[in-house]
Amino acid sequence: MKSNVSGAIWQDRKRTVFGLPWSFTRYFITDEKVILDIGFLSRTEEEIRLYRITDVTLKRSFCERIFGLGTIHCCSGDKSTPEFDIKHIKNSRATKEMLSDLVEKARNERRVAVREFVDADGIEHED
Repeated sequence: MKSNVSGAIWQDRKRTVFGLPWSFTRYFITDEKVILDIGFLSRTEEEIRLYRITDVTLKRSFCERIFGLGTIHCCSGDKSTPEFDIKHIKNSRATKEMLSDLVEKARNERRVAVREFVDADGIEHED
């Protein structure tokens, strides 16, 4: 796939039937942001800065596991995109680890911290 995002460290396409990349959803990760490029005729490009991502979770359904795929679910402090998924990608575990490392690096460079606290009922919260 030819990248139209300069400086992309990683890129892939959402995969559909039998794990084939027959989709008009593309994902890019640079050293500063995650870009979701969605659509064919009408396109939407969503950009989330890495330092705003607060949680990264790997989800792998039975069908995804059969075809060697996974979905990375991200929670962020971005107002327009508080949650997003990088759906049905190959090498999902390695990609999740790479994304987690890049998020941590971006947060450290900007000195951004997420504070977790436990309330009186023993439930953890992020601040």
